[in-house]
Amino acid sequence: MQSLDIFINFPIYDININVLHHDPETVLPQHIKRMNAYWGDESWRKVAYEESQGLFGPIAEKVTNRRFADAFRERLRNVAGFKKVPQPLPMRNSKNSVVYYLFFASHKDTAEHIVRYIFDTFGKH
Repeated sequence: MQSLDIFINFPIYDININVLHHDPETVLPQHIKRMNAYWGDESWRKVAYEESQGLFGPIAEKVTNRRFADAFRERLRNVAGFKKVPQPLPMRNSKNSVVYYLFFASHKDTAEHIVRYIFDTFGKH
């Protein structure tokens, strides 16, 4: 029916602490299971790290928070099928670090316009 509008808290701080380690082998199985459940499958692993050439061979490096959030945004569009997914609003703590990204997803133009206005207004402060 395409009548669902949702706000999603994408907990990037928690993901960084528990899942996106510099060495992916050190992530605890329960955190991997939780991330798989949140993401919907294990495809997050492919977008979380990119390979670069180190002094002694290839190394996996964690992508930026924004890039990882952008991959989730694309997932909302392409996998979940939402037509309208504006840029998320980064929610910051008192030290100006992003704690989570607030996403909105909808099928309606009007809903997207309202949320974009709110995100743009709130994001400037």
